[in-house]
Amino acid sequence: MLSRASRYRLFVLILALFYTWEVARSADYAAFGAQFRYLTIWAQTGNLLAAAAMLVPRWGRPDGRLDTLLSLLAILNALVVISYWRLFFIDPSLVNGETAPKPYREYYLHLVGPLLMWVDLFRLKRGFRRMAPVAGGLLAMVLLYTGWAEMLVGPLNAEPAGSVTSGLPYPFLNDMAPGARAGFYGATFAGGVVLIPVFWGIGRLCRYVSSARSAARPLR
Repeated sequence: MLSRASRYRLFVLILALFYTWEVARSADYAAFGAQFRYLTIWAQTGNLLAAAAMLVPRWGRPDGRLDTLLSLLAILNALVVISYWRLFFIDPSLVNGETAPKPYREYYLHLVGPLLMWVDLFRLKRGFRRMAPVAGGLLAMVLLYTGWAEMLVGPLNAEPAGSVTSGLPYPFLNDMAPGARAGFYGATFAGGVVLIPVFWGIGRLCRYVSSARSAARPLR
């Protein structure tokens, strides 16, 4: 019989599989990069792989295995959530263009999916144990996505079109000059760096609470 943690993780995996299929089913394969133009889908793919890995007993235990990768994924999810909703509440077209968003998918990709991942990391895996490797991984990820967007996705796509350029994944980027875009990518990295000690503190608090509960539990 599956444990409560395994049932939770199986539920998370099934949801991740469904929404991965849902995104793939409706992706624009005529555009270079298809759904992987978007950082949101990088995070969703990471959530899918993490959900599958956590069902493997030797990786899902509450220890340091895969900690740097999972911690980096937690920060990536946070950046997706904060960036999406900040821009959405200013003007939905900044992130969705002229396409009408599907609420059941947008809420999962930009809120529910990340929340489910964080619950596993902090409550079940009891992770986020180190900060420096996560900061290094975040820098590499931001550089990788920036290169992907600026050197491949933008030049190889004609849409969305903006007042400055065209083809970059998110509509608002196409209204920004190169210097402004560089500033945006830098600010995104800085925002992630600020979140690292916050998430590390949450992880440490969760481990402390778990240890305290274990110590208070009477022996049988």
